[in-house]
Amino acid sequence: MKSGFVSIVGRPNVGKSTILNALLERKISIVTEKAQTTRNAIKGIYDDGDYQIIFIDTPGIHKAHHSLGKIMNRDALDSAKDVDAIVLVVDASHKIDEGDMFINESLSKNIPTYVVINKIDLVRITQAQEIKARYQELYPKAKILEMSAIENFGIDTLLEEIKKVIPEGPRYFEEDAITDKDSSFFISEVIREKLLKLLKEEVPHNLAVRVDEIKHKSESVMIHATIIVDRESHKGIVIGKDGKRIKAIGTKARKELEEYFQKRIFLELFVSVKEDWLNNPRILKELGYK
Repeated sequence: MKSGFVSIVGRPNVGKSTILNALLERKISIVTEKAQTTRNAIKGIYDDGDYQIIFIDTPGIHKAHHSLGKIMNRDALDSAKDVDAIVLVVDASHKIDEGDMFINESLSKNIPTYVVINKIDLVRITQAQEIKARYQELYPKAKILEMSAIENFGIDTLLEEIKKVIPEGPRYFEEDAITDKDSSFFISEVIREKLLKLLKEEVPHNLAVRVDEIKHKSESVMIHATIIVDRESHKGIVIGKDGKRIKAIGTKARKELEEYFQKRIFLELFVSVKEDWLNNPRILKELGYK
């Protein structure tokens, strides 16, 4: 069989996670409209019997303002080394700036690269042609592809193109594996996704979710998780008046987790203030960031 690793990289909020989920036809990475939704390099495994392709969804490369941001950037760029192909995702509606040039300078020119012009449905034909031409100049060896991941346009073409460069190799994961992450990680991400969607703009980027306990029973799963914020004022925002907001977050998370586990979910959420946790090495390590 053929097998290999493909890194999906790009700026924040360009659609990397949406593309990964579409390629695998299932939800592996959480998706929101907010930038920096993805914080970890997440492997999603495609296996059709002839090919096993390990796609790596990465944090958006951005100008870091804290230790966590620096870790995210490092992990994203490291994931694009020693892989069989790179998928660079760009937003068709955004002009090329210094952040895009930084990525251009950071990526290897010796690895097969596919530049995916995503959200192509949001721009005029002339604008699409201009951005394609510009990226062809920046990446002369790359294959330029148009895509609207949210509409599932261009996904099959990308997959077929990637298959052309995947070498002969072993099956790195079991045939039925879908990701390298465990259920605890999935739980924390589902809760964080609901937080991102329900909270105001200034809060979500300064919080994290830690799963403290999971108890599996024959027909149910008991989950205790802590939402970590870096300011006392944010704690009140997360909880909401009379606890209504945290209850809504728990309800939405519980519904999705019941679909995942196919069991009844009992979810208890707590909120803890850890000032400046985004720059605290000990807390970052506890949360899995190294």
